[in-house]
Amino acid sequence: MNVADSEVVKALLSGDGHGLTDSIEDADVVLVNTCSIRENAEQRVYGRLGEFKKLKARKPGVVVGLLGCMAERLRERLNGDKANGVGQIVDVIIGPDEYRKVGVLLHKAWHGEKGVAVQLSRVETYDDITPLRTDGVSAWISVMRGCDKFCSFCVVPFTRGRERSRLLSTIVKEVEVLSLRGFKEVTLLGQNVNSYRDGDADFADLLTAVAGVDRSIRVRFTTSHPQDMSEKLIRTIADHSNICKYIHLPVQSGSDRILELMNRTYGSSHYMRLVRSVRDAIPGVCLSTDIIAGFPTETEDDHRLTLELMEGIRFDGAFMFKYSPREHTPAHNMNDDVPGDVKSRRIDEIIRLQKSISDEINQGLVGQAMEVLVENESKKSPADWQGRTDGNKTVIFPKDGTSPGHYVTVSIRRANSATLFGAVEPQSLRPVVRRMLSKESPMKAPAGIAA
Repeated sequence: MNVADSEVVKALLSGDGHGLTDSIEDADVVLVNTCSIRENAEQRVYGRLGEFKKLKARKPGVVVGLLGCMAERLRERLNGDKANGVGQIVDVIIGPDEYRKVGVLLHKAWHGEKGVAVQLSRVETYDDITPLRTDGVSAWISVMRGCDKFCSFCVVPFTRGRERSRLLSTIVKEVEVLSLRGFKEVTLLGQNVNSYRDGDADFADLLTAVAGVDRSIRVRFTTSHPQDMSEKLIRTIADHSNICKYIHLPVQSGSDRILELMNRTYGSSHYMRLVRSVRDAIPGVCLSTDIIAGFPTETEDDHRLTLELMEGIRFDGAFMFKYSPREHTPAHNMNDDVPGDVKSRRIDEIIRLQKSISDEINQGLVGQAMEVLVENESKKSPADWQGRTDGNKTVIFPKDGTSPGHYVTVSIRRANSATLFGAVEPQSLRPVVRRMLSKESPMKAPAGIAA
């Protein structure tokens, strides 16, 4: 989501005449887009700001700006004297609903006036701004902003505001432009995409419309809340070949008592039934989840229930974290009574179990032929490509004359818990088939983007 927001900011800056540089030493402006979902993310930002302090010493005229959720959550601390000098480093603080002011605030900063814009909005969606993207294979598309769920551990409603959705028509137009530019995958983003609404259209209707733009474009989405995942949405995923058979469905805990304290509005039995419905309707679907270890008052029995749920469902993958208190959330007022060493031990057990499950699932794919979208060069070998399957599994394979943006069939030769390794089957390059545009209804790119 921060990538998508950064592309909006880049579009706004480009419109004001700014250009991007690959060298921080050449920059007149350095902006950091931040996340507040966990303490570790914020600590990393403080570290980066420390680096920028050295940059300011070498180049006093550079403007440093802090954008996003951390700017919203910690604006007073960051703008004051309590942040170990951070207030002296940061010139501009802009929350996620105030990006339109970035140009004005930068101009003032160059004239010595620090600026803060952190007002949350009930209507801002940046629907009229075409994100500034470089050409590539995959693109992120924000379809809604904010969240109304108010999970007791989550700071998002306080940093990104309440739910509001973009117009279906402008999202479809954005996908049309991406199709014309040769993109082969889009991911629809929202804190809870299942809550998307545009008049009578829900998220299933949006998925159907996006999938119909170009059948050679894969469509993904994240994140889904288990309470709002409807049978209509499940059927929609099953019915469209280019909607990826991969669902990220955060469970957070296997204990009903903890789920209630988290205000997740569902129990473990509801979650298990939902998973069964998904797997019955979508054979071969891949599932991933989020899990928090050490939530306030979590007991060994609560932890055991989480492990049992993981063993029962057998997720393909998971994002697993130790609980960290977030100011302004209801859970922050609870006693963070699970000792740090206990949290560490529990998260280690969760990670080891998930790694074992993922490895077993992936080993079962050895010998199979899988369609893979070629994305980019492998980080570990310039002789190999990296791509992903429909089920979001990373695959490494020799280049063998293929190129990014093409679909190839890869025979899986070996696997570990995180990655599949294989070889491209001869003559498996899938031709790109794109919907032809009629003369009566030409597709036009939004202003500022060349088709």
